[in-house]
Amino acid sequence: MRSHFSHEISFIGHRKQFLTLSCILVILSIVGLAVRGLVFGIEFTGGTEIDFYQTGNITIEQMRDALAATDEGTATVQTTTTQGEAGFLVRSDTTDPTTANAHAQAAAESLGLTSDNYTVTTIGPDWGADTTRSSLMAFGVAILLIIAYVSFRYEFKMSITAVIALIHDLVITLGVYAWFQIDISPNVIAALLTIMGYSLYDTVVEFNRMNENAKQLRDGVHHTYFEICNFSINEVIVRTINTTIVTLVPVICMLAIGGATLKDFAFAILVGEILGTYSSFAVASPLLAIWKTREPKWAKLEAKYGSAQKAPVTPATGKVGEKNEPKEG
Repeated sequence: MRSHFSHEISFIGHRKQFLTLSCILVILSIVGLAVRGLVFGIEFTGGTEIDFYQTGNITIEQMRDALAATDEGTATVQTTTTQGEAGFLVRSDTTDPTTANAHAQAAAESLGLTSDNYTVTTIGPDWGADTTRSSLMAFGVAILLIIAYVSFRYEFKMSITAVIALIHDLVITLGVYAWFQIDISPNVIAALLTIMGYSLYDTVVEFNRMNENAKQLRDGVHHTYFEICNFSINEVIVRTINTTIVTLVPVICMLAIGGATLKDFAFAILVGEILGTYSSFAVASPLLAIWKTREPKWAKLEAKYGSAQKAPVTPATGKVGEKNEPKEG
């Protein structure tokens, strides 16, 4: 496979900048998670969700007053739009279905609405606890299987750096949700699990090229693991970007014109796919190259060739520039 560029782009040469940026984003995400926290939907915490639609000119203050009259004064109210019609999404801590329906009916009648203008969804706390437990178990099992497969197919160091990049993507995605206080729903959890697949795919594509080149590349130009890693990224980066663009098209469409459920899923996928593409060449590959260069074989090659000032490689010829070629004499 050949690079699509006339000269190699120095991805690994900028590894310190990439890793510094990633560290900053992770720290900001952790701060957001610690200070603002995640907002979990009623599927996790238990409670009631009342969806009012086709509410006409009713204001959010009128809706809050109507709910307060039914002892739902602590409920959160958000404006919504469904098929061009105004509405409201109400969330409360009420876990009794009978009470929730009675409150919704009373609020609707006081606002001149009928039973056709709202739906009530009530979820008990036990169901939310089971959902949380199942989600955490799914993430844990996925991480273990990724480590096992990548270690078996390639090597243990690749599995660990792939998981680090994966955790990097998930933490930053959750940080975005924390800072912007976007609700975490089961659809978001499904999107996070999907993100794991996208992130791992991009990383494994690069690792596969690096693994093959480390064994077979004998072009007289790429000697150190840093050089092989950078050359491998250049070989596959266009394919990675094209794949990301193609997969983002339907995601952006879902985000732009989809319903609330689709938007929850699409937003997490959008953030995760961008991060997955970035972390494959900016986090996983540099960390692996740094780790591999500590091995005796690659450390010797790095000591011998790593400090040499070479001209940019021209992939079409596989040769360095004239000014750096050794002279006969």
